[in-house]
Amino acid sequence: MRTTAGLSEFEVSRLAAELDAIRAEVMGDLGAADADYIRRVIAVQRGLEFGGRALLMVSLFPPAWLAGTGALAVAKILENMEIGHNVLHGQWDWMGDPEIHSTTWEWDAVSPAAGWKRSHNVVHHTYTNILGKDRDLGYSAIRVDPAQPWKPIHLFQPLYNLGLSLGFEYGIAIYDLELDKVAAGDKPWSQARAEIGGLWQKIRRQWIKDYVAFPLLSGPAAPTTLVANVVANVARNVWGHTVIFCGHFPAGAQTFTEDQLVDESPGGWYIRQVLGSANLDGPPLLHLMTGNLSHQIEHHLFPDMPSNRYAEIAPKVREVCARYGLPYTSGSLPRQYAGVLLTIARLALPGGGRRVAGGENAGWM
Repeated sequence: MRTTAGLSEFEVSRLAAELDAIRAEVMGDLGAADADYIRRVIAVQRGLEFGGRALLMVSLFPPAWLAGTGALAVAKILENMEIGHNVLHGQWDWMGDPEIHSTTWEWDAVSPAAGWKRSHNVVHHTYTNILGKDRDLGYSAIRVDPAQPWKPIHLFQPLYNLGLSLGFEYGIAIYDLELDKVAAGDKPWSQARAEIGGLWQKIRRQWIKDYVAFPLLSGPAAPTTLVANVVANVARNVWGHTVIFCGHFPAGAQTFTEDQLVDESPGGWYIRQVLGSANLDGPPLLHLMTGNLSHQIEHHLFPDMPSNRYAEIAPKVREVCARYGLPYTSGSLPRQYAGVLLTIARLALPGGGRRVAGGENAGWM
């Protein structure tokens, strides 16, 4: 069956036209206000990082340590979520600014940008939630759908999911290497070896910056500055893990089979993005700190649209979904994350029940 959610071919085509029109209206309206937005966010992020690191120079004083660590953690979250993730999606390429461009940006994370763009922008966004195609479904480690084969190691997934959240940037970096393909003979070891070398170079630069250079600059406060950098990185990792898992794996987010890709129309692709994604409800600050991935549905529909426009189009997308009878999954952060943890816990065991698609009662049975 194609991914049509029971809609006729005509309805699917009309749905695609309506969503295309939403995208075209925004993309045709981009201008100085949008450019000012991303430059302002970058300026705030850099200010927070500079201020945080300055405070950590005197981190032997507990209030300075708390304020510096908090500022640095927020700066790292902003850099990864609202800036790095979205710049690497090409959302700001239209500006023609070589400093804010998907081909030149290297973010503050151990994953090299090139490898992440391949696994995320190309594979994940093309094959969203397709079992056997979208490697982001559990990141090849966590069973998040009962159709995924159960293995004894999955019994421990609630535990190693916690470990993944603490070191999320390292988990993603290793995942991007696709070492499972090397083991299966689908990827040459020579390519993997080169990518491992690139990853090590990036990790080494990050370690020198956060765990050697800035602590040494703090003089007597080097030990407390080192701890602050560790805490800031872990906070960033846990937050990124939480936001990303809430957008893809809570109750209500659906998965699909490879045969549903056959002859998939643009409208079918749009439908799959809506059914396979989930939003987070909250104030503007939440949207900013999630990189606007709180609007995961809108992001999956229009991954190259500047993120500051997602809040503007969300009511329009929701209204289109309502008219065509498509579920628009959205909820608070605690509710969505609870659904994620429940899914991970239940699917740690064989079986796991069946998924009920869409609506307020979506989830596992």
